[in-house]
Amino acid sequence: MTVTISRLVAESGLPRIEADALLGHALGKSRAQLLAHANHAISDAHADGARALFARRRAGEPVAYIVGHREFFSLEIAVTPDVLIPRPETELLVDLPLEWLVSVPAPGDLAARPSAATRNPRVLDLATGSGAVAIAIAKHAPGVEVWASDVSAAALAVARANAERHGAAVRFVESDWFGGLASEQFAVIVSNPPYIPAGDPHLIAGDLRFEPRQALVAGTDGLDAIRRIVVDARTHLMPGGWLAFEHGYDQASRCRALLEAAGYASVASYRDLAGIERISAGRVT
Repeated sequence: MTVTISRLVAESGLPRIEADALLGHALGKSRAQLLAHANHAISDAHADGARALFARRRAGEPVAYIVGHREFFSLEIAVTPDVLIPRPETELLVDLPLEWLVSVPAPGDLAARPSAATRNPRVLDLATGSGAVAIAIAKHAPGVEVWASDVSAAALAVARANAERHGAAVRFVESDWFGGLASEQFAVIVSNPPYIPAGDPHLIAGDLRFEPRQALVAGTDGLDAIRRIVVDARTHLMPGGWLAFEHGYDQASRCRALLEAAGYASVASYRDLAGIERISAGRVT
């Protein structure tokens, strides 16, 4: 029996968008091409290859790991099980520094802008993973000196390859948080650290089952890494510099309290496209 694109998709047992992504990967075609040629027959070898990908997804493996990439900030970022899969909400970690770094303080509004950033635009992406955040900042702010660190050598290999592919000038450092950064200082530090509590049921469901545990879990309340970042970042921020980090959907108020207790000014949380307070930030004076 002839196997068509539409039949394969219908038999996949997956949401249409996932089936299209996997079939497109198997055939080397875009989603638009699949839709335009839905009734075209494909070879048995291609059909078997697509079915194998469908089976991996039905078993729970993330689509991004199966196809080997995920779009982030309009960039195709390669991913492996050594790194977290970039997610849309994390794009705030790019939007905020870009606004801070290029904005010129208005008269009487100096406290609201990172004066250090305007003097020396240097950014650190702490725990960079795939390098998505650092690369997006480097691509959209070419005059900024971008650094990226991670404790995982395997993650840094993925990040370096992504930066090379996109022609992004990023300096990578293997470092356990700030341990390998000596006395380096930055105008902006951003991070998407682990922030899930150790016993959270989400860790045994969905895509999280396949992602690196050390990049997800941070103590019994999920805030161990954030506590360390908030305290240690102060010695690596220039006067007027900003710290911004991602956190869980219900952690914003506690993160603001940590920033305020550590003496940061202009403390605030920022909402993602779903309206969730996803990023918290503060400025050193």
